[in-house]
Amino acid sequence: MAERTAAVAPAPAAEPGRPALVHTPAFDALADACAWLAAAKPSLRATLDEYGACMLRGLPVRSPSDFAAVRDALVDGRAAYQEKATPRSRFGDDVFSSTDLPPAHRIRLHNENSYTLTFPGTLIFGCLTAPAEGGATPVADVRKVLARLPGDLADRFRAVGWRLTRNFGEHLGLDWRTSFAAETRQDVERYCAENLIACEWRDGDRLRTTQVRSAIVRHPRTGDEIWFNHVAFWNEWSLDPDIRAVLGDELGPGELPFDTGFGDGERLTEQEIAVLNAAYDDETVRERWRAGDVMIVDNLLAAHGRDPFRGDRRIVVAMGDPVALGDCSPTVAAFAP
Repeated sequence: MAERTAAVAPAPAAEPGRPALVHTPAFDALADACAWLAAAKPSLRATLDEYGACMLRGLPVRSPSDFAAVRDALVDGRAAYQEKATPRSRFGDDVFSSTDLPPAHRIRLHNENSYTLTFPGTLIFGCLTAPAEGGATPVADVRKVLARLPGDLADRFRAVGWRLTRNFGEHLGLDWRTSFAAETRQDVERYCAENLIACEWRDGDRLRTTQVRSAIVRHPRTGDEIWFNHVAFWNEWSLDPDIRAVLGDELGPGELPFDTGFGDGERLTEQEIAVLNAAYDDETVRERWRAGDVMIVDNLLAAHGRDPFRGDRRIVVAMGDPVALGDCSPTVAAFAP
């Protein structure tokens, strides 16, 4: 048992193109695995500081409740999922599906809840069923993503931040009641006022919100400067051209469910978005899921996404260690434009 309760995790393997991978000791009992994880947490945190994300292989994780126990061993506190943007299934005990978007849909890399005033510092993903093909959760160190950006583009974002506009309707994306966990318009207005979001009610029970946030922040513990936002993720130029054309024709100008720009309201060009997406692609690493795998992601140091897949895929997620934007040295103060 002494080996299983050692405070130092095995050194991670870090091969080119793949995230840091730690093979855990073999455990027959989940309680023993959780005790080992709790004791190894400082060394696992050091691995996250270096790589941004870490895959743990060999844990006896077979159900959402097993995963919840592992989550509680790895984080100091749970974080809320706010201003929801994608459909998820709930498994209880603050465990969710990673996303319920269709298997053919590629999810670009992003930092979870980068647009909220408080967001999870740690994400935990767990594989209950590995897909037959594809379906990896790719990650990228956003310190390296930032370093790849042209200096003038990065400086522009440092100066003005980024702007997110969301249009809530009936047919695309989540409705405002689901996104804000609200029953009434007054609930939404109260939340928006408290969280520096401009909101505008429109005909047909539609809602438009706008918020400006810092695109570049510093990690509150390591001090690293990081690219932390959804700028490329939700920009219209990141959409497949055919999908963009169809949505533009159907919804009209400025009516996409999500769009982004510079914080001062200026739009981003197709070329600028291509540069941002290329920086993510150049730093992306991935590991094929195996049943029982658990991936820890420092949500500030690493962006994550999802590859398209075939076959059954059950990946669960939990969020922990909440962080306030104000503690991350934002270059631009959050505001409602």
